[in-house]
Amino acid sequence: MGKESKNQRILDMFVRLCEGKMIHKSAEASRFGVDERSIQRDIDDIRAFLGERSMAGDKRTIEYDRSGKGFIMVGDELSMMTNSEILAVSKILLESRAFTRRELNTILNKLVEGCVPLKNVQLVGELISNEKYHYVELNHKEYIQDKLWEIGSDIHEHHLVSMHYARVNAPNESIKRVVEPIAILFSEYYFYLNAYIVEKNDAGKYVHKYNYPAIFRIDRIKDYKHLEERFEVSYADRFQEGEFRKRIQFMYAGKLQKVVLNFYGENPEPILDRLPTARVLEHYENGYKIEAEVYGKGIIMWLLSQGSKVEVVRPNSMREEMKQILKDMLSLYETT
Repeated sequence: MGKESKNQRILDMFVRLCEGKMIHKSAEASRFGVDERSIQRDIDDIRAFLGERSMAGDKRTIEYDRSGKGFIMVGDELSMMTNSEILAVSKILLESRAFTRRELNTILNKLVEGCVPLKNVQLVGELISNEKYHYVELNHKEYIQDKLWEIGSDIHEHHLVSMHYARVNAPNESIKRVVEPIAILFSEYYFYLNAYIVEKNDAGKYVHKYNYPAIFRIDRIKDYKHLEERFEVSYADRFQEGEFRKRIQFMYAGKLQKVVLNFYGENPEPILDRLPTARVLEHYENGYKIEAEVYGKGIIMWLLSQGSKVEVVRPNSMREEMKQILKDMLSLYETT
């Protein structure tokens, strides 16, 4: 038998071993028209290959399973996801509600069938089957996967983008924008485009309308197309997506500001986890004084959800706004 046929035979068995299947020498010998000694040499070649890869962190080996009377692959490759990791990612995808049912099922099927060893596919499938069945997609029902990739490409290539954006209070109406796309973010069920709104100046050159980026919900973007014009970003001025994400709450844009809070409780961990830029300034007998940097006023929504455990100290404008909101809320429950 030629070298090409031998290589094809080895690759065929290697792929099936990776899929979690068991290799029986007699069955393989019959299938490929060779003797069992040839199959044993093939298995030894696969073992030698995995042995060389062990230096790169590949912990897989070929072992003989006495109960099944065949050869199986055991161990994990560092670049491959474990069963626990796949289950965790699947749960996060289901909980996020970020995709339509059709998109989600496609992603989960590829994730499970492509990454989970064959012997565990049914188990992982059963562990997420109930959540898949009861999955409730969002009302907008927009397919956004292709749009995500298109936007990501324009961010990488620094293309200016023209689009129509549906208004929040009037979804059938839209406003045209030209923007510099800088990042894709995800928060609270939705994907968002972070971008600077630009307008032409008297010289006909696009310039920033504001000195901070706007936030657009991607499912509300219509007629998206990139322009041939590109924008330049110096290394010093490049957008730090991770740093911005630490300071944005509920995807409300606005100016960067420092907020000082009094937290009345024994453990400030909920504040520190929710606000990555937060730091403890003082520790009182009944609480903590905490400072954080945030963009815009989106943080107000979260502060209200904390009830009497949190008090805004400054800025004074936010403190007064909180007081007015609380008065308005209280008036809803007052009886005449």
